[in-house]
This record gives sequence, structure tokens and C-alpha cells, in this order.
Amino acid sequence: MARLNLWRWGVLGLAALYFLVPLAASVVFSVDMGDRISFDAYSRIAGTDGFVTSLLLALELAVATIALVLLLMVPAMVALRLGAPKLRPVVEIVCSLPLVVPPIAFVAGISTVLKWGPEYLSRTPLFQTMVAIQNPDFPVVLVLAYVVMALPFVYRALDAGLRAIDVRTLVEAARSCGASWPQALLQAVLPNLRGALLNASFLTLALVLGEYTVAHLLGFRPFAVWIVDISGAQAQMSVAVSVLSLLVTWVMLLALAALGGRRPATPTASQG
Repeated sequence: MARLNLWRWGVLGLAALYFLVPLAASVVFSVDMGDRISFDAYSRIAGTDGFVTSLLLALELAVATIALVLLLMVPAMVALRLGAPKLRPVVEIVCSLPLVVPPIAFVAGISTVLKWGPEYLSRTPLFQTMVAIQNPDFPVVLVLAYVVMALPFVYRALDAGLRAIDVRTLVEAARSCGASWPQALLQAVLPNLRGALLNASFLTLALVLGEYTVAHLLGFRPFAVWIVDISGAQAQMSVAVSVLSLLVTWVMLLALAALGGRRPATPTASQG
């Protein structure tokens, strides 16, 4: 037992070094001015041109992506588990395809469609749709791309959550009490999937905030692209922003883990 604990602490120590040493080096680089230590790179972040707009755009894209991917996947996963469990391997393969397709090939396909659309749809009502989804203020095309890229992570999180509960019994119990199918999903299934929903939301948020290739090649400028853009002229500030982003991500992960670990209070006999 002691040897097992020693091995466990050794693995944790190596993992900590793997993550903390680069982080510490980044912090040192961001505050080292040669002859003194200064936190000027951190204090100037909020006032830097493009910081607020790019961050807000990334957060808006993240919220829209989370809402859309959960709206698509939760009913589909529940219906799959209740009505067609034999199709689960097929859905799993389809949802895993974004891990196989390189981002460069993915964005090349999107670019081809966006270039083809205005030329062949110029005399149809769909032309305005093609223009609207490329609006730089809120590029819907990025939301659609991020939904596809998030499918593998959302599928795994929801599948693990659904495996931990008896979905059929919950739905049948809700239906026997007079609930409609939407009510059974919202009031019986979703409360028991809180942890899985939080995990899926966090993974999607991390994906959107850190995604660079698709946004850059399509010509948009969310937070990750902004960080790279300023790295040439303000290297210390770009590292400082990256460090803060990583710390904020860790804090959000811990908060979501704590929130997902809480259980709703059980009504007492007197309350009943």
C-alpha cells in the first residue's frame, strides 16, 4: 500500500512539473524587465486595443456554441438510448469524425462552401443568409464550425452521464404522472445530467476560447487570434494574457467541478 501511494504521488509530482514549470517560465518572462520585476504587462491588458471586443466575441461564440450543441445532442442522445440503442456505435463514429479530420482540411472545406455560395446563390433568398452568417460582429459560421468540433467531447460527456442513470425508468415514471415528452426530458432527465452538462459545457468553452486555426483562416478575430496578433509587437503582454486565461480556465474548471458535485437537498418529512 505504501509503495502504491509513493507511485501515485510520484506520478502526480511529474504531472505537476509538466504543467507548472512552463507556467512559471511564462510568468517570469512576462514580469522580467532585465534589471527589475514589473507587472506592467498585466496592468496594460484591459486597455489594449482589441482586448475587450475579442474577448466578448469569444464569450458570445462560446455561449451560442454551448447552447446549440446541447440543444442538438441532449434530445438525440436520450432518444438514442430509449428508442434505438443499436445505433449507438454509428452515432459514436459520426461524432468522433472531427477528431480524425485535420482542422486545416475542415476549414478548407468551409472556405470552399463560403466562396461557392455567393456565386451560385446570388439570385436566391439564400444569398443573404450566406452573407449574414459571415458577419464579423458575430460570425455564425464559426458557431457552426465549433459545434462540429465539439461533438466528440460533448458526446463522451453526455454518454457517461446517461450511463450513470436509468433513463428509461425516469422517463416512464414522468410519463405515467402525466408529463409530456418535453416535460419528462426537462424535469426528470436533465436534473440528473447536471454533472455531464457542466462537463460538456466546460469542454466546449475551453475549445472555443482556445481555438485559433479555423477563426484565423476564415478571417475573424476572437480572443485566441487576438493573442497571436499582438505577440509580435507585445510579446510579454501576449504571454501575460495567456497566463491569465489559463488561470481563469482552471478556476472555472474547479468551480464547475464543485458545482457538479453538489446534490440537490432532499426534502425532509416535515417539508412533505
